[in-house]
Amino acid sequence: MSDEAILDGIAEVARAHLGWAGELTPEMRLVEDLRLDSVRLLTLAAEVENRFRVRLDELDEGSIETIGDLVAVVRRKLGD
Repeated sequence: MSDEAILDGIAEVARAHLGWAGELTPEMRLVEDLRLDSVRLLTLAAEVENRFRVRLDELDEGSIETIGDLVAVVRRKLGD
């Protein structure tokens, strides 16, 4: 799966479950740019897991600060 397809899937999740209306770019930071608090971060993580059928663990979640980081983790998980 391409990074673009993963990014599109994350954008679908953000629109459906977080009410995000804008465009998502890899450089966007989850907390600062998307203004996600801990509950919304957890919602994003859970729904991304559901969408891509992957499992994010604590090490993954600790390394994710941007949408691009999330795309890279999902890509790696899909390749496992």
